[in-house]
Amino acid sequence: MRIDRQFFAAPILEVAPRLLGLTLVRRSPLGDRAGIIVETEAYTANDPACHAYRGKSRRNAAMFGPAGTAYIYFIYGMHYCFNVVTGREGSGEAVLIRALEPVKGISLMAKARGTDDIRLLCSGPARLCQALNITLAENGISLMGDTIFLQMGRQPEAIVTASRIGVSAGKELPYRFYIAGNEFVSKK
Repeated sequence: MRIDRQFFAAPILEVAPRLLGLTLVRRSPLGDRAGIIVETEAYTANDPACHAYRGKSRRNAAMFGPAGTAYIYFIYGMHYCFNVVTGREGSGEAVLIRALEPVKGISLMAKARGTDDIRLLCSGPARLCQALNITLAENGISLMGDTIFLQMGRQPEAIVTASRIGVSAGKELPYRFYIAGNEFVSKK
């Protein structure tokens, strides 16, 4: 069963851990690729590490769209990162999907990533975008469509809450969530 817009419209710190265990599906002419979400990070509008902290711009406009919109950005001049917009439209909040446990289209992911090590296919936001062929072309699309969407999955038994990775501003905030003991988490 697919996830509907109402799920994403909840407060971000409720949505971020509830995304764990859901399946992210990427459809393409080459075939479907999918993985179970095992790690997320929340970025709230009043958070200095959030791209929307200083207001709406051309780069972050998708963050201000309706809940259930894909926000993809380009970082370090070489990587894409996939986020799910949450909350009310105009709020500028999104959840970064940090890692997936690959479950479908693994050979396509391996070819895209240039590795057969299943643990290295989607363990990190840039890796998962490369494995699923997610680029700026998907920025702003609705996750209610057929290109990228989320499906119900298995509920994790235990969730770890921690500080986020790779941010300096707001690094003390406990806005990172991951499935305890999962081998596909990017960093324990």
